[in-house]
Amino acid sequence: MRVRHVAVLILGLAACAAGAVAAQEAVNPPPPPGYIPGVGYAPPADQAPAAQRSVLAQADQAPPPEEGAPPSEASPETVAPAEPLPAPEAKKREPMKRRRFSSAILQAVDKTTAETLRFEAKVGEPVRYKGLVLTVHACELSAPDEGHTDAFAHVNIQAQPEALGRTPARVVFRGWMFANAPGLHPVQHPLYDVWLITCRTAAPEAAGLNL
Repeated sequence: MRVRHVAVLILGLAACAAGAVAAQEAVNPPPPPGYIPGVGYAPPADQAPAAQRSVLAQADQAPPPEEGAPPSEASPETVAPAEPLPAPEAKKREPMKRRRFSSAILQAVDKTTAETLRFEAKVGEPVRYKGLVLTVHACELSAPDEGHTDAFAHVNIQAQPEALGRTPARVVFRGWMFANAPGLHPVQHPLYDVWLITCRTAAPEAAGLNL
């Protein structure tokens, strides 16, 4: 008889406990599937909207940040560098004019006798040296902006024997002579050689080159 009363008491206590649990669940129902405490309801990935699924997929594919790396920041928009303004064209500097002279100092040598002679030849006036007739058309000195000092003479040399009528005159040299480089444009003659020494007597500014 006493055992039956104990069993009835235990069953009553179990029923009371079950009723208390049912009452507690009725007051505080369990969270639905996908609910995260403190965050909210997160539906399964297959039930989320398309835009949300795309964001979640990109987040899953992004590599994890390296240890010690600074937090990433949104890069600002790339700004194309401004094109530099064109530099103004530098005004071309006109070269300085060479100084012209009215006569040239020449030196000639007779290759057969080794005789040398230095003489002055005025511009435009023929000068004879043995079997040669020399005519200086211009004599100039280099301009200050050329970077070097030199004398230039434009000379015409004809081979003309003293006894006229035997051999016709022929041009053996025509061109510029250079005082500092006589071998640059030498006179090609078997008996005589001629080269420029310098210019002498400044010519008027209006004097022209008559070649």
